[in-house]
Amino acid sequence: MTVKEEKQRLRRVMREKEAALSEKYKAASSAAITAHLLGMPEYQAADTVFCFVGTASEIDTRGILAAALADGKTLCVPLCVDKGIMELRKVTDLAQLQPGSYGIPEPSTDAPVVSTDDVDFAILPCTTCSHGGARLGKGGGYYDRFLSHYRGGTVLLCREKLIRDEIPVEPHDYPVPWVLTERGLYEDGIPARLG
Repeated sequence: MTVKEEKQRLRRVMREKEAALSEKYKAASSAAITAHLLGMPEYQAADTVFCFVGTASEIDTRGILAAALADGKTLCVPLCVDKGIMELRKVTDLAQLQPGSYGIPEPSTDAPVVSTDDVDFAILPCTTCSHGGARLGKGGGYYDRFLSHYRGGTVLLCREKLIRDEIPVEPHDYPVPWVLTERGLYEDGIPARLG
């Protein structure tokens, strides 16, 4: 089996695992992850935050997005502009997000573009990851392209029940140093304090 085939197989397995999670667990883990993230010094110190907009199968990031705006941060979210290509667009109100590519809430095409270089702290999704930050996304390559140009602080959000020790990786896959679950923060695979 090639690495690509192994990734596809693992994506199917993880979709089934995610679908089997209870709504109660999903809500509680999203709330705990949000609280942990808002307590991170790196989030608190950031002027510009990039964050994905969580779908039903991902961490609910609405609390993070709302807090970033309430905290006076510049908030940018992904806008899919082409296959595998996203731009970072500034939003000033969550009401500006409307279902776009793949049904994911996105800003409009006239929302201001934010340069990757201007982002202080990035919050990324995954289908699964290891505590050490090896990430498996949905396969579109959007976040791998982002990570290939981004050098700031980055955290992956993942439910503890979806963490895997072994993640198939290819040369273009970028590990992320911080992984945040409902249990807390892991830095390079080691449990780390939050504040």
